[in-house]
Amino acid sequence: MIIAITGGSGFIGKKLVDRHIQQGDQVRLLSRKSPLRSVNVQYFLGDLSSLNVDLSSFLDNVDILYHCAGEINDESLMQELHVNGTQRLVNAAQGKISRWVQLSSVGVYGACRDGTITEDSKEQPLGIYEQTKTESDKIVKNSGIPYAILRPSNVFANDMSNQSLRGLLRTVYRGLFFFIGKENKYLVNYIHVTDVVNALMCCGSNDKALGEVFNLSQLTTVEKMITSFAFGMGSNKKILRLPEGIVRVVAGIFGYIPRFPLTSSRIDALTGRCIYNSDKVQKILEFKYSMTLEERFVLFAKQK
Repeated sequence: MIIAITGGSGFIGKKLVDRHIQQGDQVRLLSRKSPLRSVNVQYFLGDLSSLNVDLSSFLDNVDILYHCAGEINDESLMQELHVNGTQRLVNAAQGKISRWVQLSSVGVYGACRDGTITEDSKEQPLGIYEQTKTESDKIVKNSGIPYAILRPSNVFANDMSNQSLRGLLRTVYRGLFFFIGKENKYLVNYIHVTDVVNALMCCGSNDKALGEVFNLSQLTTVEKMITSFAFGMGSNKKILRLPEGIVRVVAGIFGYIPRFPLTSSRIDALTGRCIYNSDKVQKILEFKYSMTLEERFVLFAKQK
C-alpha cells in the first residue's frame, strides 16, 4: 500500500511511519523539517502553511493519507496550518487518495470538568488550537473524500516533549505531592502514543470507520495514577491529603510567585471528573488497548 503522512516527523507521526514501514508499506512523508534520509521512506519537504506548497506528487495514487501535521505552541501559525493548510491538502487530494484519516483532539469539545463526553457531544472549543482543529475537522467532513477522524485525549510516552507528566513524577518521587479533596473522587484521562497509532491504523484499514469520528482515551482515578507512579519509581513515601478549598486559597495567595508549583490549572487537572467515552472505537472497530492505563503509568515511571 502507498501511505502518505503529514507531520510524519512529529511525536505521533514518527511512530506511525515506523509501524507502516514494519508492515512493508510504501511510505511518503511530508514535513517542514529536513529529516534524516531513509531507504524505506520517500520524503517530501513542504509546509502546508505555504501558499506555494506543491502536493501533487506527494498525493498521487495514495491508499491512505494520515493528516497528523499540527502546531501546538505558536498560536500565530495555527490558523494557517490547521485550517488553510488542511484546505490546501483537501484541494490537492481530490481524486488522488482512497482514504483520509484525520488526527484531531478531544479539545474540540471544550473544557470539561465534570460529566461524560461522547462523539455526539457539542463541539465548543475554547483556545486557538482547539478552534482551528475543529475547523480542520469540518473541512475534512465536507470534502467528499472518504474519511475517519480520531480524537485522542492527553497523549503520553517517554519520549514526549511535554514535561508536565514528568514534573508530576518528580514531585511524587521527592515526596512533595499531596492528594486534593476526597478519596477516589477525581479522574484523569490519558492515552499512550502506542494506542493512538494502533487506533489510527484501525481507522485506515477498517471500512466501518468511514464517515465516523472516534474518541480515544483511558481513564483512572488520581489515586491509582499516583500509586502507579510510586510503584514504578520504587517509592513508598506517605502521601498526604488536603482539602480542596485550602489548596485553592493557598494557590490564590502565592500563585503570582514565579515557578510556584500550585496553580489553578494544575489544581483543576487533579480535581476533574470528566469522562471521554471511548466505547465507539472499541465496538465499531473492535479496537483493544495494548495495556491498562495503570500498567502504562508504571512503565512510564520506571523510565523516569
